[in-house]
Amino acid sequence: MFFIYLHFYNLMFSLLFFMGLVFSFLGLYFMMFDYMIFLDWEILSINSFCINMSLIFDYMSFMFMGFVLLISSMVVYYSYEYMYDDMYKNRFLLLVLMFILSMMFMIISPNMISILLGWDGLGLVSYALVIYFQNYNSYNSGMLTVMTNRIGDVAILMCIAWMLNFGSWNYIYYLGFYDFTMNNIIIFSILAAFTKSAQIPFSSWLPAAMAAPTPVSALVHSSTLVTAGVYLMIRFSELLINIDCTFFIVLSMMTMFMSGLGANFEFDLKKIIALSTLSQLGLMMMILFLGFPNLAFFHLLTHAFFKALLFLCAGMIIHVMNNCQDIREMGNVITMIPYTSTCFIISSFSLCGLPFLSGFYSKDLILEVFSMSNMNMLYYVIMMVSVMFTVSYSFRLMNYLMFMGFGNYVFQSYYEGNKMMVSMILLTFFSIFLGVILMSLMFKTPFVIILPFYLKIGPLLSICSGVILAMLFFNKKMVDYMNFTLFSMYFFGNMWFMPFFSTYGLYQYFMLTSNRYFKYIDMGWGEYIFSKSHINYMYLVSKINYLIEFNNVKLFMVSFIFLMIMMLL
Repeated sequence: MFFIYLHFYNLMFSLLFFMGLVFSFLGLYFMMFDYMIFLDWEILSINSFCINMSLIFDYMSFMFMGFVLLISSMVVYYSYEYMYDDMYKNRFLLLVLMFILSMMFMIISPNMISILLGWDGLGLVSYALVIYFQNYNSYNSGMLTVMTNRIGDVAILMCIAWMLNFGSWNYIYYLGFYDFTMNNIIIFSILAAFTKSAQIPFSSWLPAAMAAPTPVSALVHSSTLVTAGVYLMIRFSELLINIDCTFFIVLSMMTMFMSGLGANFEFDLKKIIALSTLSQLGLMMMILFLGFPNLAFFHLLTHAFFKALLFLCAGMIIHVMNNCQDIREMGNVITMIPYTSTCFIISSFSLCGLPFLSGFYSKDLILEVFSMSNMNMLYYVIMMVSVMFTVSYSFRLMNYLMFMGFGNYVFQSYYEGNKMMVSMILLTFFSIFLGVILMSLMFKTPFVIILPFYLKIGPLLSICSGVILAMLFFNKKMVDYMNFTLFSMYFFGNMWFMPFFSTYGLYQYFMLTSNRYFKYIDMGWGEYIFSKSHINYMYLVSKINYLIEFNNVKLFMVSFIFLMIMMLL
């Protein structure tokens, strides 16, 4: 059984890695020559009715597929050692493969029906993976995840219904067309993207989905589930010029701000990284609604690698810490698992946008383009403060893990698995060099953004300010003061009470009403009058009838005597 298990994981790793390399090079080739292949496969044709399967292959779909498969291969190789002691590790691998397959469907579909197939597949398999450990918290998190994503599935179904007004479900034919119907399709597709990418007000499911095993979290938060909404919007981006996107820009920026602020008050290692993903998704959505889908795609690709690396490093730390996720319990990790700590610091720096790492190229470009847009000063301040928060929680996290902390696990036997370390090598390489590679390939014409000096150094100043803010968060007096103001701590650390509004806040009044209905109607007079009265009446009548028809001698005798007495009287 062990050899079958080893063979299965190694085979899947090799296959995914090879296909990832092939698709990545095909993406570069298609980008270089500006190719695009559209396949329309007729599955069934009966008279005038036909069912078609459409596929689109361009540089965007090939490159994204290639990167998803490369990250998936690393995650599968990592999972071999991470899930080694799990009883159902083969089931886990099959679920991960189904997850990847759903994402592939989503990426190569120019057709709303096949998009729904991949979209729903992602939601369903993510539910199965979130409840994988089968405990009470996992079930709650899984239900929140799948129910929030169902809103997006219904929005895609509504898009399909509105597209019945056109001649085909291939949305790619109608990107240059705009009327009332297409306006509704855009709104529903934005709603679907907001639920899948967890923008406000649908943000609460993303940290809850951390109940899944860590390799799944690495896959979900880097390149599959949460990026599906951004990818869908990139595909629909040509239609966004027809509507006013200011409201959606504000929502995206508030998502960035809220998640960055919340991560500074969070103590769960995986939830901090989940909130950082939410922050980056807000950044991608914001620049996309501003009208720069290529920049959003650029950041999507660079973000995928350093976020996958960040999660794999976090998984390694959790693994050696005996599955503890509280950063207050950790400390001095850098002396015990130096290689993982190095990768963790590199990926965190890339996330912060430190110059000349991969995250810097996309993030700095986005901020400079944003500085040139016609947004007011308040938007600019929110944007820079959000970047500052990103640096702040990254340095706070590194400080807790590497240097301070209680070191409760200091006597543990620490061991860095070879397979886990190998899976981080490629991701570390891409976290350093991918930005400059994609920058030179995706944007063929070199361009220079000319800005005033204070706007030009704005991103770098916000990074430096983030380090200072992180030092304030380390200060014991500051922490004690924030603990003293418990409401603010609770408010910021709970994503502005969004998990409450998404769960108990929605149904508490309905539960109260149904409880009173049950108490006063079902279990009160209503039960007696409406449910039992006619049964009791029929029961009484049938009992009298039974006594009469049973030929009871005693009854006849008493009746006879009673009748005789009446006659004598």
